[in-house]
Amino acid sequence: MTGRIAAIMIVVCAAVAGIAMYYLQVYGYYDELEPQIGYQVATPDGGTARLEIADFQGIDSTSSPLRYRACFQIVGGLPELVDRPHTEPLNAPGWFDCFDAAGIGEDLTTGEARAVMVEENAPWGFDRVMALYPDGRAYVWPQINHCGEKAFDGDPVPADCPPPPAQ
Repeated sequence: MTGRIAAIMIVVCAAVAGIAMYYLQVYGYYDELEPQIGYQVATPDGGTARLEIADFQGIDSTSSPLRYRACFQIVGGLPELVDRPHTEPLNAPGWFDCFDAAGIGEDLTTGEARAVMVEENAPWGFDRVMALYPDGRAYVWPQINHCGEKAFDGDPVPADCPPPPAQ
């Protein structure tokens, strides 16, 4: 009888732990962002330009620099933007349904969308990238850059990278 109770307790504890881990990974660490009416993007001269936007939806987390996602509609004109080659959108949680990483990635590959730089090293080692569609739809996510790839692999940081932040 004691063995049966112990086995049941182990199964119950494992189930509770599994449910808690799932919840924390998919829901727990995300914060929905406040609606915005503008968005800053990088320009070829090294500065930034403000885009007028509508229908903003965004999520972020302090637990990882890779959890930021945003979806919105650009309503004003576009400044000259900096292209960001070699991008691949990262998956968003299933409940954040405005962001379809597979569809955006396919559209970038086929040329239906254009990848542009939003901000370099935000935070250090990661760039914010935007997929921009001709109809004004835009999707933003973080993408590891060459500085981050080297540093996080334990290799020396390339000479063209800014120094990593002090830890």
